[in-house]
Amino acid sequence: MDAYNRSMACGQNAPSHASGRILGLDVGARRIGIAVSDALGITAQGITTLHRRNRRYDFGELRKIIVGYAIREIVVGNPLRMSGQTGSQAERMADFASHLEEQFSLPVRLWDERLSTAEAHRLLDETGIRDSRRKEVIDKLAAVLILQSFLDARASFAVKAGQGEHEGKRKGHD
Repeated sequence: MDAYNRSMACGQNAPSHASGRILGLDVGARRIGIAVSDALGITAQGITTLHRRNRRYDFGELRKIIVGYAIREIVVGNPLRMSGQTGSQAERMADFASHLEEQFSLPVRLWDERLSTAEAHRLLDETGIRDSRRKEVIDKLAAVLILQSFLDARASFAVKAGQGEHEGKRKGHD
């Protein structure tokens, strides 16, 4: 896990113990791939691809999902450059994330999405999906990959934090 994602998965972004699911978004100019976690925050499942119209429509559709799935947190793919630096796309996602947070009063995390779409294309190539459904599936699958990466990093951080606590307690009793 690179430093950017590590900082997003731990520290101030440590796991919330509130009930609810986590929403994962792969935001593009025309479509938003959408995934949700299971109730325990272990696995990500793709649910739909939203065809964007305007912010009001997009947020209205996202609100239905947020309420329907009892979402407690949102993860938005952050299109950093391969160097790890931000560019104009990443700045747009930061703005989008800020609007999400404001609109829904939920914590929103930006998560490095470099190579998620490339990985989604590779996985679809393996399945042989090459027809008109591909555009629909690619965004949803990219959202799953982004959210699953976030969930895995968060679980890894929680395990490491728990081991550190356990080690400290053991040393204190020696």
